[in-house]
Amino acid sequence: MTTSATTAANTAAPGTVTTWNIDPAHSAAEFKVKHMMISNVKGKFTGLSGVLKLDETDYTHSVVEASIPTASISTGDEKRDGHLKSADFFDAEKFPAMTFKSKNIDSEGGPNYSVAGDLTIHGVTKSVTLAVEDVSQPSKDPWGNTRLGLSGSTKINRKDFGLVWNSALESGGVLVGEDVTISLDIQFVKA
Repeated sequence: MTTSATTAANTAAPGTVTTWNIDPAHSAAEFKVKHMMISNVKGKFTGLSGVLKLDETDYTHSVVEASIPTASISTGDEKRDGHLKSADFFDAEKFPAMTFKSKNIDSEGGPNYSVAGDLTIHGVTKSVTLAVEDVSQPSKDPWGNTRLGLSGSTKINRKDFGLVWNSALESGGVLVGEDVTISLDIQFVKA
C-alpha cells in the first residue's frame, strides 16, 4: 500500500476501519499448470487464514494479509501431492506457508479491484498483482455474522519462486509448465 493510503487507513475515523477474518471453511486457493505441454493439472490448498482491515468508506485504503499452508496441497493424486510437498517443489517441512501482504489497492470500477502486494512462496518474495472481482456487499448470515466475499486471480512463473524442478520429455519439451494460474475464492467474517 502506498504511504498515503497506509496513513489514510491508519488514521480513518473510528468505526470506519473494521477487521474481517478469512473463513477457511468457505475459502479456497486453486491453481493450474500445464502438464506435458498438452493439458492443465489443477490443484487446491485448504486451511487459508488471514485478515482484512477494511476501510468501509474507501476500499482502496484497506489492507489484507493471508497465509496458505503448503502441506494442504491436493491435486487428486496422492503420489503427486507427496512430490509437490517435497524439497523438489514447496518443501512444506521447511516452508510451511505461502503468504500474501497487500501494498496497494486500486479500484477497477464497480466491485472490481487491483490488489498489488508481496507473495512469498518457498522463501522467495515477489511483487504480484491480483485481479479481484465481484467484491460483495457485506451481508448477514443466518447466525448473525456479517460476511463479505470476493474472487481473485493472478499468474506467476513458478521458477521466480525457486520452484525449478522439471523433467525433459523424450518427445521434446518438459513435464511441468512454468506459468501457474492462481485463483482465489475468499469469504471473510467480520470480527
